[in-house]
Amino acid sequence: MPVKIRLQRHGKKGKPFFWIVAADSRAKRDGKFLEKLGTYNPNTNPATIDLNLDSAVQWLHNGAQPTDTARAILSYKGALLKHHLDGGVRKGALTQEQADAKLATWLDEKAGKVTAKKDGLANAKDEAKAKALKAEKEYNEKRAAAKVEEPAVEEVAEEAATEEAPAVEENNNEETEA
Repeated sequence: MPVKIRLQRHGKKGKPFFWIVAADSRAKRDGKFLEKLGTYNPNTNPATIDLNLDSAVQWLHNGAQPTDTARAILSYKGALLKHHLDGGVRKGALTQEQADAKLATWLDEKAGKVTAKKDGLANAKDEAKAKALKAEKEYNEKRAAAKVEEPAVEEVAEEAATEEAPAVEENNNEETEA
């Protein structure tokens, strides 16, 4: 039976959530599967992936072929690297301890990169929030200053209106004389 490691869609419209499963390639996308290997949530930033690494590697050893997206996820979590290192152990190129050490260092580096991305996103969010707060304070200060100036502008307008009224009467008198 040809087995595929693929994504099975769950969640609601516009909010996808996926299970990573090992399934018969002839089964429907959301149909019967052999084993659930993990979950994938693309709605978060960075995407949340929970994967049973040992089960995924075991299915790869048994000949399961991942789809393109599943291959990217397995690569991201280190399952393909572990499968590759296990092949080296079987051939005698490395010992199991060397393979485990390589996998552990790679996983540590990957965790550092993910943490750095999360920190960068959090810092960017905080900076944007601070910038918006500063802009709002400046806008409120301008509004307060405009309110203080507004009565002065009304007084000047009233004085100008009283000065124009006699001038208009003089113009009317001149027109009636002519």
